Amino acid sequence: MGAFQDKIVYCVGGSSGIGLAAAKGLARLGAHVAVFARDEKRLAKALGDISACRKNESQRLLSVSMDVSCRQAVKDAMQRTVAGFGVPDILINCAGRAYPGRFEDIAIDQFEETIQVNLMGSIYTTVALTPFMKEKGGIIVNTSSVAGLVGVFGFTDYCASKFGIIGFSEALRSELKSCGIKVQVLCPPDTDTPGYAVENMTKPEETKQISKTVRVLTAEQVASALISGMQTNRFLIVPGLEARISCTAKRFVPSLVEWVMDRQIASVRKKRGRQ
Repeated sequence: MGAFQDKIVYCVGGSSGIGLAAAKGLARLGAHVAVFARDEKRLAKALGDISACRKNESQRLLSVSMDVSCRQAVKDAMQRTVAGFGVPDILINCAGRAYPGRFEDIAIDQFEETIQVNLMGSIYTTVALTPFMKEKGGIIVNTSSVAGLVGVFGFTDYCASKFGIIGFSEALRSELKSCGIKVQVLCPPDTDTPGYAVENMTKPEETKQISKTVRVLTAEQVASALISGMQTNRFLIVPGLEARISCTAKRFVPSLVEWVMDRQIASVRKKRGRQ
């Protein structure tokens, strides 16, 4: 894992969950790490946790309070960080949110906010940093989801944003390849994070039933898969065997995936009808 020694890593959404686990894992491997998130208290705690994982005392760490959904805030924060911390070798876009619900119950404001955070947030950071990163090359990892490859009941706004991440990243990969910038997409399944706990508060029963088919991973397991994946040329990094099987089935036999999910949804509705 010497590939990350002394590399400068920007981890957006690095105060908790997968982002924090990735930041800690890369700090253990000798990287200089800057984490970005909105909540200053959570950032301060995260920075302490990352510091405890450093490989050596010479590694530089930084936390930056930033609202990823605000274009100007992202531009200003990234320019300041580049000036003081250095141009990133690796950008990990890991900020995201999900509030599942049936399509007709999701307010249009929630659609806009979800797309603003999950999709536009990644675009804003990439727009701000690409001119700098082109000078020396590097890696950009955008975080999508298994729900960015497989449309899931209860996640209409979330799937729209996460499918968008994959399309954006695929086009970006073609454009930046000649500059020495590798673009990859992390597609985790359900992961035990603070955000996942929030998701479960509003998940329809049909969504919960579908989720049972894929094992919940820890943030550390996903971060480990991410770090390993960055050392390959794979475009999609999909942690977990069950998730990889689901994504492969969706690609080659989409009707089978649809049939399985339809049966799971029908089983919930049948049970509800008996009550």
